[in-house]
Formats: sequence, C-alpha cells, structure tokens
Amino acid sequence: MLKNIPAILSPELLKILMEMGHGDEIVIGDGNFPAASVAQRLVRLDGHGVPQVLDAVLKLFPLDTYVESPVALMDNEDAKNPPPIWADYKKIVKANEGDKKIELVERFDFYERAKRAYAVIATGETAIYANIILKKGVVI
Repeated sequence: MLKNIPAILSPELLKILMEMGHGDEIVIGDGNFPAASVAQRLVRLDGHGVPQVLDAVLKLFPLDTYVESPVALMDNEDAKNPPPIWADYKKIVKANEGDKKIELVERFDFYERAKRAYAVIATGETAIYANIILKKGVVI
C-alpha cells in the first residue's frame, strides 16, 4: 500500500500511467466499449464506473496544456440530448485540472483513435456513450 494513491488504481494501471509520456493517450471505456479488441495495453476495472476511475486517474495524471482539447468524448451525434454522464465528466475534469476544452469525436473515429492509444481501461460503466480519452501532459 502507498499513501495518497486512490485505492481504485491497480498496480498495473499505476505502472502504465508512469510509463506514459507527454502526448500519450489513455482511454477509459464503458462496459460496452470493445476494449480488448482495440487495446495495445488493457487494464480491467470491471467493478467500477468511469467517473470514479476518471477522478482517480486525474489525481495523478496531468492533462496536456499544449493542445486545444486534452479530453475527448465519443459523440452520440445528438447535440440536444448529451448523455447525462458527460456533465459529471466536466465537473471531474474541472475539479482536478481546471477548465479544459472537451472535444467530441465521431464513434468510428473514436475507435480508430483508441487503437493508437497507449492503453485502454475497461470499466463496468453502464451509461451509454461514456467513453473518454485523456491526453497526458507534463508534470511541472
């Protein structure tokens, strides 16, 4: 055990977060996301939801300040009805990293981007369109 490390973060995930460099991306996927088929490195956190994992990761993981949008969501293509979980993500990002622009990525483009990500975290999240990509920044 270590002090000040969120318990939800497994040793495997901590290792991956440490290995990642500036500009590398990590995907936190919901329970429907095809994590195993797109991941270069897969971490399973099936018993947890994306908001809890996102909050824990952002306690240790700086977002990239050199890009316009260091956070990306899988677009549901219904601007009038965004998934309610997106509001939670915005609050979590703001609480940990301040105001950051969040981009929407078309579903199949999101899958392609996920294939290039450093790692994918598979969760048990049941909300739809609950997938998120984070671009790592620099620790100052």
